[in-house]
Amino acid sequence: MKIPPVLSAPVAFCALLLLGSSPGLAAGDAAPVTTAIAVILPTTGNETAGIVTFIATDGGVKVIADVTGLTPGKHGFHIHEFGDISDSAKAMSAGGHYDPEGTHHHALVEAERPDAMPHHSGDMGNLAADGAGKAHLEMTLPGVSLMGPANPIVGRAVIIHAKSDDGGQPVGNAGGRVGQGVIGIAKAK
Repeated sequence: MKIPPVLSAPVAFCALLLLGSSPGLAAGDAAPVTTAIAVILPTTGNETAGIVTFIATDGGVKVIADVTGLTPGKHGFHIHEFGDISDSAKAMSAGGHYDPEGTHHHALVEAERPDAMPHHSGDMGNLAADGAGKAHLEMTLPGVSLMGPANPIVGRAVIIHAKSDDGGQPVGNAGGRVGQGVIGIAKAK
């Protein structure tokens, strides 16, 4: 049976209403995002790999990083503008350091002094790799949030550099990018 054109719009509208009333969580009913994760992958010619976890806290975002495959010593560790890690060779598609407030690259943020100011929101200081190339870091990064309202980081990239971030302008003289990962929403536990 063919539905006359005059009736087809109301029938389509009713079908949409029925679909919209199906059981499930509406966006407003979803639990708030409290944890995010970045899986670090190596750029071409490197062996950098690991997991960086981000946990929402009252004082900012707690960062826990466990990374392997680094050369011994310090490595610049930053959040970059874009979550685009399609450039697996050099990680340049992730853009520059995440700096939504335009503070530029000033004082380094280190685990021992997380409120060093001024600093850009994406500055996580340096990872210190041991003789086996393993690095562990725990710090709270002030001035950011996972998904808002202030300086959200979900959907951006984590970049690990070849050399130490020395605080120099404009990007800390940290050299090439040896590892990259996208910050995504972690599964609730």
